[in-house]
Amino acid sequence: MSCPLCVTRKERRACPALHQTICAVCCGTKRLTEIQCPDDCVYLASAREHPAAVVKRQQEHDVSMLLPTLQGLTERQYQLFFLFQTLIARHTPTGFARLVDEDVAEAAGAMASTLETAARGVIYEHVAGSPIAQKLAGEMQKMLAEAREKGARIYDREAALVLRAIERGARDTRKIAPGETSYLTLVARLLQHNRAAAPAVQEPPSLIIP
Repeated sequence: MSCPLCVTRKERRACPALHQTICAVCCGTKRLTEIQCPDDCVYLASAREHPAAVVKRQQEHDVSMLLPTLQGLTERQYQLFFLFQTLIARHTPTGFARLVDEDVAEAAGAMASTLETAARGVIYEHVAGSPIAQKLAGEMQKMLAEAREKGARIYDREAALVLRAIERGARDTRKIAPGETSYLTLVARLLQHNRAAAPAVQEPPSLIIP
């Protein structure tokens, strides 16, 4: 019989998440994205232990592209970088608008300027150039405030440094891989890989949140 997902290829693998038998291609391409695989799935475990060569090459390429952005960050700042990136990945603009790399760069830049000003003892909110970027900057500010309320030790200068790295990454990635969402696509793949490699980690890193 045909796979119930693609209705094209033959069903071959019993999927514990869908309680159906699907084809190998859908199993591999929709894993942890469209299909919420349980940790005890034998195909998921096999993929973690022996990733396909093409997937491994893609991961290595993504890391090499992001490396200039992360260069110079401490372990704490690296963790904060991915906290911001997780927020960015979940952000959904209102209406029919879509988030692009330039919005990310503008939001990160405006938020970094606000934090740099605050670190000098002056309270002033810098505004991003577009409404989409400004809304994202507002969500970044809200995330920082909520994390600090929970006891997070995140300093203005430190957060600003990380946001400047995100701003550079969002602008520089387009020079290497042209496209409006080159940076967003790159980081989304890395976040997906991190979730697949460590699905049990749900809490913020202990170096930031005690």
